[in-house]
Amino acid sequence: MKTKKLRDSVSPWFKPSLMNLPFFHRSVTEVLVKPAGPDCNLDCEYCFYIDKLRQYPSRTTRMSDSILEAMIRQLMSQNVPQISIGWQGGEPTLMGLPFYRKAVDLMERYGHGQSVSNGLQTNGVLVDNEWAKFFRDYYFLIGLSLDGPEHIHDHYRKNRGGHGSWSKALDASKLLLDHGVEVNVLSVVNNYSVQFPDEIYEFHKSQGLNFMQFIPCVETEGNSVANFSVAATSYGEFLKRLFDLWLADFVDGVPTTSIRWFEALLFKYAGFSPTECTLLETCGEYLLIEHTGDVFACDFFVELEWKLGNLLETPLPTLFNSRKQTNFGQLKSNLPTDCRTCEWKTQCRGGCTKDRLRNPALDGRNHFCEAYKLFFAHADSKLRTLADEWKNKTTEAPRH
Repeated sequence: MKTKKLRDSVSPWFKPSLMNLPFFHRSVTEVLVKPAGPDCNLDCEYCFYIDKLRQYPSRTTRMSDSILEAMIRQLMSQNVPQISIGWQGGEPTLMGLPFYRKAVDLMERYGHGQSVSNGLQTNGVLVDNEWAKFFRDYYFLIGLSLDGPEHIHDHYRKNRGGHGSWSKALDASKLLLDHGVEVNVLSVVNNYSVQFPDEIYEFHKSQGLNFMQFIPCVETEGNSVANFSVAATSYGEFLKRLFDLWLADFVDGVPTTSIRWFEALLFKYAGFSPTECTLLETCGEYLLIEHTGDVFACDFFVELEWKLGNLLETPLPTLFNSRKQTNFGQLKSNLPTDCRTCEWKTQCRGGCTKDRLRNPALDGRNHFCEAYKLFFAHADSKLRTLADEWKNKTTEAPRH
């Protein structure tokens, strides 16, 4: 087994779906794992996962050694060249460093020449020199949750005592970078942070955090949208400004910062499979594994309707190729009329399924529909030009 650096292993790279071919048995190459379940040492107001504590009423929200070993054995026994594991939460560092040392040992034991890309998403609170050294030595890609400068980050990201967590996250970023760990910064765009695209982008750059992901926040409370959610038009303006900032930092046609969604779009415009599941026609290309060994179709759908089974009872490849997983993936392509007739349908593909199904008032439309319309009207021609330039560079004959 070889560990391998893979820049986007925190959020898996998705591939074209072959799930419509009934004779094709797909291997499980990408999983998200919640080893501590929804347990966390922060109390972020906008957290979408905290309600999962009700689904697991037991106070023991830690993956056992037997489940860890069964999971890794099943993944590594497949005849595939590469496995991608994203360790998430809750807060996955609550498992303690010995847990991940054991995980790596199991990969070594059961592997047979594969590369394994490990990514871990953390709030940084527990990260110290020992953690940073481990991440560096085993090529873990770290996704660090950091919403921007202090007043933005601490607006919603507080600990259980009601105090902000910004200083801990910032200290973790410096420690990780000093140790040579690859770091992606993940920022949640909410109703407050959406006002500050310039400030957030420039702050991340100033800290050496040049690989960025931005996740729009929308959750529902009953039939209404939660107050911390970002409005569609505001998010559209945020994306437009962020895109312009990203473009302005190109040097000789090459980006000097990475914004994952824009790069995924550029892949799509250039004729390749986009590296974001939200941009695919169908989804369901990975599995979510809870601390109990329960397996779900997606980390946004950890609910009984989309529970596929338990890995101690049914092997992961069988669950991955199940009819329920196929049906889940097809939900994304079941677009409402407004989407089917939209000029941006092939670019957007309806967005994330959870942003279409959670709010009955939308009648199947995506909460961010207007955001995407605003963005693509602004960026479409520039993305086409970038894609053409990229393709031309890759097809140029080598000079002698």
